[in-house]
This record gives sequence, structure tokens and C-alpha cells, in this order.
Amino acid sequence: MADFVRDVMTTGVVVVRPDASLVEAAQLMRAQDIGDVLVAVEGRVLGVLTDRDITLRAVADGADPLTVSAQAICTPNPVVVTPDDAVSAAVGLMRDHAVRRLPVVEDGRPVGMVSLGDLALTQDPSSALADISGADPNTWPGIAQP
Repeated sequence: MADFVRDVMTTGVVVVRPDASLVEAAQLMRAQDIGDVLVAVEGRVLGVLTDRDITLRAVADGADPLTVSAQAICTPNPVVVTPDDAVSAAVGLMRDHAVRRLPVVEDGRPVGMVSLGDLALTQDPSSALADISGADPNTWPGIAQP
């Protein structure tokens, strides 16, 4: 069982500028097969933007995803962890703040992400969530993958 965030986190992050359009952010998510990007400037995390944010905070309201910025709908000032934090601390933060992902920062710079799925894979590998999280991503029939 993993003790520290560094043991369970996904290294590397995908970052967009605060003024990036939602289309640009969504295209990055599709290309990287991820559900979130960090909104950052000069290495400082300003927020987390998820595919769900785009859907519920912009598209559902009829906003033009070409003209709305990532910063306008991201979750600002996200709760973060460091690689040296205990996994139990990450679990507690996710529970307390009702989030599924936490940016991992070191010396103020993003270095990875830890997700509920990452934790399930290492903490309870036989759980349904771990099984789903460990599965290869599905591809939609008839849609070409980049």
C-alpha cells in the first residue's frame, strides 16, 4: 500500500493559459485522453478545468466555447497536495472538499495530479472503481482518435 502522494500520482500535467478558449482546453483533453487541465500562468496554478465544468458551466448555458476562457469557468484556487504528503491526507482533502482530483505541486509548480481512480488502484485494487480506472479508455464508434 502506498504511503505518499508521489507513489500514486500521475506525473506530468497538461496546462492551459487563463485566456485559452474552452475549445482549446477540450481539444487538449481529447488529445491527451484526460478529463481535466490545470489553468496556470508562469507555473502558478490558478484553477482546475474539467470536462464537466465545460459542459455544465458553459455549454449548458449556451455560452460559445470559442469565446469563453478557461479561467472564466474553472474551479479557482484549487486545493493542492505535495508529492511528500501522505496518501491519507489526499483522501481527506478529497472527502472534505468533494473533489475527485488534486493537483500535485512542488515548490509552487504543478508536477502531477492525483485522482480518486489513482487512489482506488493503489489502496483497494479489487474495488469496482479500481477496475474501471485501470481499464483501457473506450473509443467512440465512428469517431477517429487523434
